[in-house]
Amino acid sequence: MPLGRAAAAPRPARHAADPARRPPAGPMILRRARPADAPAIAAIYAPYVADSAVSFEMEAPDADEIRARIHACQDTYPWLVAEENAGAIAGYAYASQFRARRAYRFTVETTVYVAEGHHGRGVGGWLYDALIETLAAQGFTQAIAAITLPNEASRRLHEARGFVDAGVYRDVGYKLGAWRSVGLWQRALAPMRDAPAETLPVTGIWRDQRR
Repeated sequence: MPLGRAAAAPRPARHAADPARRPPAGPMILRRARPADAPAIAAIYAPYVADSAVSFEMEAPDADEIRARIHACQDTYPWLVAEENAGAIAGYAYASQFRARRAYRFTVETTVYVAEGHHGRGVGGWLYDALIETLAAQGFTQAIAAITLPNEASRRLHEARGFVDAGVYRDVGYKLGAWRSVGLWQRALAPMRDAPAETLPVTGIWRDQRR
């Protein structure tokens, strides 16, 4: 399971956007990610890999790898981007498989990253709200966020959206010369049923949003 992290430089990132539910400054569209977005997504993600423990990846993936990740799961799990009118990507969010074994299939891990220069504008919260809404409509029942500790901004972001503290993996990663602990936050997406229906694809559920 890829774990989300959060640390010092370069600004709080994954699961660490401004928790306030306010629209971003300036017109934007929230839409599904496309293969052509891969270079912009890779550029947003790279500093968090290279300069912080937000991500436990040690080498930043290039655009081809990001494109492959989007393609591999895009109709099962949403990948979303916030795009400015000029075409720049201000942030992205996605869901991924929580665990490989089939009984876990109704649970997802959630991720959000905001581009440098767009923090504090509500971009991360807008993306995250749309991601949660989409996952619930698909029929997923639980969302898990994994956050490198400490990260107070990320905690506020998640708890403002109904996530609760679900425990800590202590000293599970070593990056940038230090051992890192990862906190888990969990949110119910839909009522629990004895015989849940299989989840729906993103296609047919997602509708672009504008602000």
